[in-house]
Amino acid sequence: MTPRQPCPAMPAPLEEYAVQFDDLFGHRAQRRSFRDYLQGLLLPRDRNKTLTALAGTEPGVGAQAAAVQRLQSFVSESTWEAGAVNQRRLELLQADARTTTHEQGVLVIDDTGDRKSGQQTAHVGRQYLGSIGKIDNGLVVVSTLWADDERYYPLHAEPYTPARRLPKGKADAAFRTKPRIALQLIEAALNTGVLFRAIVADSGYGTNPTFVEQLLEEGLPYVVSVKPSEGLWAPAHAVHTPQAAAAELPWQDAAAPGPWIAVVRSFHDGHTETWWAAELVYGPYGPQRPVRRLVATTDPGRLPATSSWYLETNLPAPGSKQAKQSPLGAASIAEVVGLYGLRGWIEQSYKQLKNELGWADAMVRADLALRRHWLLIFCAFTFCCLHWLRTVPATAAGVPHQPPRPLGEKKEAATVDDLAPYLAPGPRVVDAVGGAPALVASLDRWPTPSRTPTIVGLAH
Repeated sequence: MTPRQPCPAMPAPLEEYAVQFDDLFGHRAQRRSFRDYLQGLLLPRDRNKTLTALAGTEPGVGAQAAAVQRLQSFVSESTWEAGAVNQRRLELLQADARTTTHEQGVLVIDDTGDRKSGQQTAHVGRQYLGSIGKIDNGLVVVSTLWADDERYYPLHAEPYTPARRLPKGKADAAFRTKPRIALQLIEAALNTGVLFRAIVADSGYGTNPTFVEQLLEEGLPYVVSVKPSEGLWAPAHAVHTPQAAAAELPWQDAAAPGPWIAVVRSFHDGHTETWWAAELVYGPYGPQRPVRRLVATTDPGRLPATSSWYLETNLPAPGSKQAKQSPLGAASIAEVVGLYGLRGWIEQSYKQLKNELGWADAMVRADLALRRHWLLIFCAFTFCCLHWLRTVPATAAGVPHQPPRPLGEKKEAATVDDLAPYLAPGPRVVDAVGGAPALVASLDRWPTPSRTPTIVGLAH
């Protein structure tokens, strides 16, 4: 057998990471492009991380440069399996005791959309884009993320295709709703061996009957939010919505909370918040029923919209009849609130995947190329995570962070010597999910997103 030809040298940490994927690429050019793409994503740039930016060439006039064309071919035409690369990435995370999934974590489901002009890019259409909070022309991706109190990382991603792009619209066999895509991603996570305490999602999924009923049918634990105004059929005099059920709960003050339970939420920056939570009993919901609904809020008297959650879960209440019958472990009110709070990590991950790694900057249009671009961003994120864990003893000792000379103003391609200071273990690597300050500027200290708890417990 002909010995494998080595690729051009990379900084040791990046090379040590990339070599673990080498057997998945059949050609030296693929292995080299894999390294170059990751290096381009990790290096700081003063513009969007298009292919010309990744290669370090000028936009426009540099598009025909050999380095740019190599990367274009790598994501658009080269023969390699994205699924196998992602599987290897997840195996690396599972192999490390500090990042392996466990049954106290959560599997977060969410979708995110970004503007994209024209109609030539796959999956683009006029639809609601969460990044701008309105309907516009863009691309939406459904994704999964695993998280616990201290760690989080992306698992899988799948684009949503608007019905108008398909020949038969919603009747087309290829059409899938976002909840249907989410169910397929959950199956992919289970097939990968991902462990979790509950599946967590916002009201976009929590109020979808197909999604929730499928989870119940398969016996998968979940904690989802529901809209406060979501109604149900009931007599006119009965309670119809979770907000109305919460409003009927008596509340005087913290000294006389009635049915409300204080939930202390602690954050990585040291501050704490006291929320109040209670079981809701109306319609088919209650602590003695197969499905529970709860409310958590900062102010039981006013139920402010910006700081009130209405949650649904199939985790049984402690001491209930369901707890004795269900194969799922019982969850207190505080635990349910805490599990849903971990959903905030996915919002934090968007800042890193988009703002630092260039999620929406892909200069490609084909479905295959888009999927590969997103996967390579996941690979760059994972490199930062694993590299940080390798260097955390040095940074945890309180060594001040002194970043090397910024590379953002450089127009020429970065050399190995340019990148090396960003990846070298030691005091220049901050305690985040990465070794490149371009990325870790936003990844510093595994920051806790607003209102995401690291510890949830009952106040005394």
